[in-house]
Formats: sequence, structure tokens, C-alpha cells
Amino acid sequence: MDTKKNRKSPTSGRKPHQKLKAYLIYEYLLKYSDEEHTYSSNDLVAILKEDYGIEAERRSIYRDIDEINKINLMIEDDLSADEADEELDEDSKIIVYDSSSKGFYVRQRKYNLNDIRLLCECVYATKFISDGQSELLADILSGFVSEHQAEKIKHDVHVFGRNKTSNGKIIEYIDMINDAMSLKIDGQKHIPEKIKFRYQYHTLDNVKETVSRKKGEYYTVDPFALVINDGNYYLLGHNGKRITTYRLDRMKDIKRTNIPREHEDEFAKLDLATFTRRVFSMYRGKEKRVTIRFINTLLDTALEKFGTKNVVYSKVDDTHFKVTADVEVSDQFFGWVLGFGKRAKIMFPYDVVDEFKEYLDKVRNIYEDE
Repeated sequence: MDTKKNRKSPTSGRKPHQKLKAYLIYEYLLKYSDEEHTYSSNDLVAILKEDYGIEAERRSIYRDIDEINKINLMIEDDLSADEADEELDEDSKIIVYDSSSKGFYVRQRKYNLNDIRLLCECVYATKFISDGQSELLADILSGFVSEHQAEKIKHDVHVFGRNKTSNGKIIEYIDMINDAMSLKIDGQKHIPEKIKFRYQYHTLDNVKETVSRKKGEYYTVDPFALVINDGNYYLLGHNGKRITTYRLDRMKDIKRTNIPREHEDEFAKLDLATFTRRVFSMYRGKEKRVTIRFINTLLDTALEKFGTKNVVYSKVDDTHFKVTADVEVSDQFFGWVLGFGKRAKIMFPYDVVDEFKEYLDKVRNIYEDE
């Protein structure tokens, strides 16, 4: 007699939590596997049992991995299930089988270990990111590779002698300033607005600490752009008198004001490339066409400094070449040339040569006066 008591449930005999297997297998392989660390079907059966309490058979592991590969292809290429069945091949699989090690691993196709290593090196080397933020960002980037690869990256990356900011709010400030400059926020129209902040500087009383300029009063600035130079982040803004720059790691207590930004026309007329070159080269002198002779081994240095646009390079003799470029003549420029000693010489124009001689006399007089 067929009674409810004797009748078997449609799920009788099935192992529990089987629908979780594919997800758990993918997450495990994503975290721990790579070309050098593979896992066999037996390994995965044991991991499911020991780590998650889920029983599985070897054959089901192969089926789960096939489904993972198919779903990934469907999502990446916007395909239907039937289309993914037709197009799935070895090149399109995210989880692949290594016949030499007889195991599975996740193959990264959008990035590789060297990509993530380079990004981590940039994070560690950047001065405007604090040590704590560097570690946090490196951890986030390392999440895109296996744990074994992440450990290798952190072991391999060495950046020495880099002064890092102690301002731990740089990332927060960048986000706030970008919002202040945005035309839209969360899909809603936004009028770019002024920001205010306190600006810090060092004193000899305690070189490890900073104090606020203007006795702690707020600077109010029209923000227009964020630029990076020599590992530091700068705000390019108008302070009511002129366009100037502020280093983000010296800014404190940044706030949006809801006051509409001004001086749009003045910024629109600005040649940003020329302006930043003048500011960050620290020359800020009168621009002149100058010819400098260098020894041949300084060619790369000259190219790095002057580039090739509107610059003429020519051979002088077997050991020298000369560069003719537009430079802003100032003490900073002369100091740069002086750093090469006998390996560099200003040749033309003669009035700049005379100015350089006067600069050398001023430097010499400092030591003679003592």
C-alpha cells in the first residue's frame, strides 16, 4: 500500500548542499590556484569535505567546472546558454586543466602577475599615498591574483628611500575635490563649487609636525584640476587673485562650500601643459632660446629634461652634442646646469652666458664672505 510514510521524497539519497559546490570550487581556485599551484578533482573533493562539510564525487567536480566555464563565457560575451555551449573551447575557459600536474587552476586573461606587480610597485612608490593606504591598496590589488602570487609580489617589491606622506586622508580628499569639480554627482546635475581647507607647513621648532598657515584660517579656492608631479598630488585652483597649485598632502580639513566656482574663463584660456611645466620645473624666469653643450653620455638626461618637441639636437664633435631649447632662465635653471660641472656648458645666447657667470660669482661669494 502506497502511503506517505513509505513514499520516497524526490530528493531522497541526494547529498545536501550540492548546489553550493560550483560556487565554492570557483572561489577556492580563484583564491589559491595559478599556473604553479593546481588542484586535482580528488583535491577538490577533499577540500569540499574538510573545509565545508560537503560530500562530492570526482565526476561531479568535472561537471561543476564545465558549468563555471560556461557561465563565465555567457557573462563575458553576453551569450545565451546554447551559444556558450557552442563556443566554449580551451582558449575561452577560465578554469583550465594542466595535464602535466594533473590539476585545475584559474587562468587570468584580463591581467597577469606582472600587471599586478607593476601596479603594486606604483602604489608603494607614490609619495602622496601613506604607508597604511599603500598596504591597503596593495592588498586590494593582490586580490586579483592567487594568494601564492600575492605573497610573491609583496616579497619582491622593494622601494627604498621614498618619503611617504603621513596624511592618511589623501584618497578621501581626492574624491571630495573631484566631486566639487563634477558636473554630475550620482546622476544628478551639479554646479562646480568652491572648496575650503587649511594649508600646512613645517617649522624648525618641530620638523616632524606641521602647523596651519594664516593662523589656521581657511583658504577658499576654485578647484579646476588635479595633477601629479614627481610622486606628489597637486590641486590646480584659483585663489581669487591668480591660478596656483596646492599640494594635497599639505591640505587639511577640506570641505565643499556649495558656493559656485568662479574664474572659469581664466582657466579656459590657460595652457595647462605650459603652466605646469613652469610651476613644477621651478624655473619661473624669462623664457629664452638657449643652446647647451653636453658630453655624449648625458644624451638620455637631456632628452628626459627637454623632450623632442621644438628642440634641436646636433653633434658637436666625437665626445659632445648640443641642445637648443626654450628654457626659463633663472637661478634654478643655472643650478641644474651647474650640477653637471664640466660636463655641460651654456653656449648661447651670450647674455645668458653672462648671467650664468654672475650666478657663479654669487655662489662663490657666499663662501668667501664666511
